[in-house]
Amino acid sequence: MRDEVTQKRRADAEHNRRHLVAVAHAAFAQDGPDLPVREIARRAGLAPATVHRHFPSRDDLLAAVLAGQVERCERQLRAALADPDSRRALTRTFHRFGEWQVQERGLIDALGGAAFADRRREHAEAFGRLVERARADGVLRPRVTVDDARVALTAITSARALPAVRQLTGVLLTGLLSG
Repeated sequence: MRDEVTQKRRADAEHNRRHLVAVAHAAFAQDGPDLPVREIARRAGLAPATVHRHFPSRDDLLAAVLAGQVERCERQLRAALADPDSRRALTRTFHRFGEWQVQERGLIDALGGAAFADRRREHAEAFGRLVERARADGVLRPRVTVDDARVALTAITSARALPAVRQLTGVLLTGLLSG
């Protein structure tokens, strides 16, 4: 009986932790990483003490959210590199990046910190491999470089609304991709 109670508590605790990270992700993405823990607890329907049991500080909760974002980006890059169609892979990568810029705006700056520098470098290298593969496949215009593709990604960050991001992404891809 005691083992059942312990297992149930562990399962409840894990559910609460996942729920907190999901709610915090949405809250930080919408309102920025300075949102107070009590507000995240309110949105999660939990007591602030429950949040603090899982995450002693807001920074710990933010780190868990950001780690999930980085992992999601890594999964997307792995999927793009595994896609045999380099045009589709590069196009999807650009579109997803643009959507994240709008949907995750509150978290974007927080990802720039030193804690994720190595992983950002790995992402940049993976993106570079994706672009080089597209070049080798003849998908890119002849003079387009990896740096050009990175500049195009950076340009996407200037758009603030999803329709504008989609339009800008289409224009940039038209300039990068061969006919």
